[in-house]
Amino acid sequence: MVAESSLRPRVGVPYRTEKEELAADIDRYKPYLAAVRGADADPVEISLNLPPSELKRAIASLDAFVLPGSPADVNPSLYGAARHDKCGYADAARERTDFSLLEHAFAFGKPVFAICYGIQSLNVFLGGSLIQDIGSEFSTHIRHDWAGRAQGAPEPFHSAQVEQGSRLERLANSAGIRVNSSHHQSIADLGRNLKVVARASDGVVEAVEWMGDSWVTGVQWHPERMVEGDSLARELFRQLVAAARKVSVKA
Repeated sequence: MVAESSLRPRVGVPYRTEKEELAADIDRYKPYLAAVRGADADPVEISLNLPPSELKRAIASLDAFVLPGSPADVNPSLYGAARHDKCGYADAARERTDFSLLEHAFAFGKPVFAICYGIQSLNVFLGGSLIQDIGSEFSTHIRHDWAGRAQGAPEPFHSAQVEQGSRLERLANSAGIRVNSSHHQSIADLGRNLKVVARASDGVVEAVEWMGDSWVTGVQWHPERMVEGDSLARELFRQLVAAARKVSVKA
């Protein structure tokens, strides 16, 4: 049995968008870094503008990855769909960085925690597709987007049902969880080797897990904003770091 390393793993976190990185607008990026630090690991900022060779070297030096949320939408051409008129702008630099990171993570068995835009990016990388606008394409009684955020409206929350026997259920110690919600897209067709492990009551996918050997988890909500008062949010980041330590020791 391989013992876990006592060293602090290095967890790569790509910037949310190229525009935010260039403008040093990182207020909504910082909570991801703080959540990684709180789980006893060192966050490493990943630029979206690295040349391919430099990005490859940077990624190879890391033990795990967090794919953060983003105001951008994954380009529908990447999953063979025409653009819906309510689909947002695509960020080619973020897509390129995420896909390079995921290619490396799956090749070397490194853990990945994909959040909001991140779960959508993960799903598309694995051949899945997305609902481009929940409000106009999907019948629901839940408001998944954070309407009025800029005007100070409170963040919406809703319940989700967790799959029995999943890692997520063991972490939550419950079949029912309450999550925050700030998105207008979600998973449609599931990417290869992913399993849905949580859904909102309207059927929208809230979490997936990779069915292979490495720790890969995607959630549609924002645990980085919940770590102060939510044990599941904290535990998700802790499990990412625990998985990173095991990979680091094996390497």
